[in-house]
Amino acid sequence: MEDKVKLLALIGAGALLGSAATISLFKLLPRAVKHEVIKEAVKANGSTFFREENPTMINPDLLSDEVVCEQLTRNIQFFGLDAQQKVTASYVVVIGLGGVGSHAANMLLRSGVGRLLLVDFDQVTVSSLNRHAVATREDVGTPKALCLKKHFQSIFPECHVDAKVLLYDSSSEEEILSGNPDFVLDCIDNIDTKVSLLAACVRRGLKVLSATGAGARADPTRIRVADLRESTNDPLSRAVRHRLRKDHGIDGGIPIVFSLEKPKAKLLPFKGPSGEEENPSDYQIVPGFRVRIIPVLGTIPAIFGQVMASYVATQLAGLEVQMEPVVNFDMDHYHILHHRLIEHEELVYGTAMQVEVDAEEVMYVAKELWHGRSARDQSVKEVGRAMWRSVNELMLVRWDRTKRATVSNLILLRFKEAEEHESKSLEDIKESEPEFFDRVTSVLKRAEQDFGLSCS
Repeated sequence: MEDKVKLLALIGAGALLGSAATISLFKLLPRAVKHEVIKEAVKANGSTFFREENPTMINPDLLSDEVVCEQLTRNIQFFGLDAQQKVTASYVVVIGLGGVGSHAANMLLRSGVGRLLLVDFDQVTVSSLNRHAVATREDVGTPKALCLKKHFQSIFPECHVDAKVLLYDSSSEEEILSGNPDFVLDCIDNIDTKVSLLAACVRRGLKVLSATGAGARADPTRIRVADLRESTNDPLSRAVRHRLRKDHGIDGGIPIVFSLEKPKAKLLPFKGPSGEEENPSDYQIVPGFRVRIIPVLGTIPAIFGQVMASYVATQLAGLEVQMEPVVNFDMDHYHILHHRLIEHEELVYGTAMQVEVDAEEVMYVAKELWHGRSARDQSVKEVGRAMWRSVNELMLVRWDRTKRATVSNLILLRFKEAEEHESKSLEDIKESEPEFFDRVTSVLKRAEQDFGLSCS
């Protein structure tokens, strides 16, 4: 009798554990699978009623779903729930789905973006597989947009993904850019199309991030995010910059991802069916698009795409990230600024004993805080060689003359600006130039946090 009771208890416990396991497994099912389970259950009860969500709308309560919340838990821990909600409620358009665009779209999806529009007229080829984010050999011949959508449905089915097998041009602009996207990613490698897209985004007031040439590069440490005006060693961004200024009157103001590295290779010569070199334009399917091949190390366009996704995700979340500025000073320039500071301190204060920065810290102040420009002129105007020359007009001075010359109390100014600055008190500046005062205070506060210092 006692054995029978034990047996019944074991069976009961097993049933209880089985029920709990079933409930747990059901909670882990993707929403799309849950919907199918619910549909089948409803049909079994003799009813065919089932209401689908509006596919063009982002579910505002997406993070209330247990599975979604668990999938995005590390993002939530990083951004905070409210900030992640902004990401999840966002709509992003990615145009160009090759090595750069596929990785950018993939990580935006995995970051929880609630709605994606994927645009590309091209198909997956066998040679695409060295750099595409998700394509397999089975996807060869499939439009890149549809390929991504298929794989994305198994990664994050709650995201509404719209795929358009479409070439961006003036006739498709409205179809692609309407709907007030929160961000547009330009991952196109054709100059004409790229210029047209960027000009349209500026005209429509849309936030856009553009990728430049990722081919023929090998050094991931030289990839940067900066204004279009600051790019160097990149033929594509140089041509786009020229065309935007010439044809559309746009002089910068567009963030781009580019590499400081000079290309390691050129476009390969085009050989026709006969094996002889021929005019590649004779074989263009779409006018203006490249037929010749540029050698590509697959990791670099992937990193370009990851950088783009990281930039956009943090922007959507409202997290301020200070990108390393492109400043073409070398250490000799920073030593000049350091010596100039010492000489100025000795002249004004009779001693340089209160200078508490070395050349390395001067580099941080000039490069990281003031981007190689006067604190009064933080618009991007002087870049490249012009920035090298500008050091002859700049010096470091104390922001607050009553405090020591530390990294959190130094500003970069032109000589005349420095003289005028030292003729005023901070109270005068705060009263007469409140915006300038607040901006400088904010920058120096970051320096104080970075170094764990006080400028007292």
